[in-house]
Amino acid sequence: MGYFEIFIALFSLLFHLCYAFRNKNGFPTNWPVVGMLPALLMNLPRIHNYLCEVMEEYQLTFFFKGPWFTNMNLLATVDPANVHHIFSKNFGNYPKGSKFKEIFEVIGDGVFNTDSDLWKYHRNIAQSFIAHPQFQKFLVNKIWEKLETGLIPVLDHASQQGLEIDLEDLFQRFTFDTICTIIMDHDPRTLRIDLPDLPSSKALNDIEEAILHRHAVPVCVWKVQRWLGVGQERKYREGWEVLDAFIYECISKKKEEMTKRSASKESNPHNTVGIDLITLYMDEIKQSATFGRRDTTSVALSWFFYLLTKNPHVLSKIKAELDAMMIHLKDHHDDGELKRRRLNYLSRNFEELNYKLVYLHGALCEALRLYPPVAFEAKVPSDQEILPSGHKVDPNMQIIISLYAMGRMKSIWGEDCYEFKPERWISKTGRIKHQPSYKFFTFNAGPRTCVGKSMAFTQMKAVASSIICNYHIQPVKGHLVIPDVSIILHMKHGFKVKVLPSH
Repeated sequence: MGYFEIFIALFSLLFHLCYAFRNKNGFPTNWPVVGMLPALLMNLPRIHNYLCEVMEEYQLTFFFKGPWFTNMNLLATVDPANVHHIFSKNFGNYPKGSKFKEIFEVIGDGVFNTDSDLWKYHRNIAQSFIAHPQFQKFLVNKIWEKLETGLIPVLDHASQQGLEIDLEDLFQRFTFDTICTIIMDHDPRTLRIDLPDLPSSKALNDIEEAILHRHAVPVCVWKVQRWLGVGQERKYREGWEVLDAFIYECISKKKEEMTKRSASKESNPHNTVGIDLITLYMDEIKQSATFGRRDTTSVALSWFFYLLTKNPHVLSKIKAELDAMMIHLKDHHDDGELKRRRLNYLSRNFEELNYKLVYLHGALCEALRLYPPVAFEAKVPSDQEILPSGHKVDPNMQIIISLYAMGRMKSIWGEDCYEFKPERWISKTGRIKHQPSYKFFTFNAGPRTCVGKSMAFTQMKAVASSIICNYHIQPVKGHLVIPDVSIILHMKHGFKVKVLPSH
């Protein structure tokens, strides 16, 4: 028997001993040798809700003791004071760190994965791109184009044929096609009535599961798995290869197209500079943008519609808000014509309507609070210090923030924190109520606040308003909807629904 097999056998024995004598209240016990790892592994299938229980019990901050000699000790916190300190007040002491970069190596050296000057460089590029005067108009046009040619035809087909569909899968296809079109000027057309296989989408899902696995086990374990090419690490490597192949194919086609376009015109140094800048930008953001935008927006929309099916009174209020803006269309009795006119009105006036849909905005914020698309954030201090909660952190100690748990703490959001209440986001004057980013942490906080926040809301409002105006989403009876064990808060079994005409 080799050393690796001996290690696994001893680890399994200790695991089962710890399970037999586990703490009956379910909270972590610091065992000899293995530390608190058994409690983490036993609760991994329900890790998000388990962290809610632990954070509530330990007053928002908890020190996790890892196995001996694994360098796996970490501090888990959802305390807004700590979050504000780490992400804003003393931002310079908390880079992403080399461990984070190694775990998220698939993203490369993009804005999500870098620190210091390189991070500032990438962020400035992203901000200048998004802030361009024509970008918002371009974004809205591309979103509505994909709605009208992709999502709406698929929903119509499902409604007419009485089909059960996975709404999360449709949203993933929608956001994937949209972001590829916006960033790489290539529409993969994955959102079609025949719903073709999506190797790149499965690759992203496998990568995300492997990333959470890397957080949950000692570094030596996942590195051995990577070396052997087994388990989650095999899926990680294979998924990375599939994703790289897809993205480089898109970039190659775009470069070829731009070169031909440039060659067809008179030689002009400005054209060459333009090509170099665009291709450079595409090379640098390829994984970051695809990884970030496909899943965060699609996951947010999936949980939003799930919550609407559980809270029909909220759905009624959103419909009333939309109907009030389109009351002049009510005299059209033909359902097909009415739907066409509604979509036409929304698409033509969306830049203005985007800011008037207050209740819809509040409902989206509330869904993002309860089901944040990115489940965890991590930081590593450069220097030792004491956090506002009184906990000492040492250099290179990993700090984990559970966004899912943070949105469900009674001490932060009140006794009704598990309720879906869009009114929580609306002031007495009928405007959106601002919540500090270190409390509503879905879009990060401080200098690393998400640059694509406005893009995300624009896309979510366009999709939500189009569907709510024209369809009724009915969950398939008996279908279980629970969070997946992933760094991104996917639905474990998807969201199976039937699409009915709007009431």
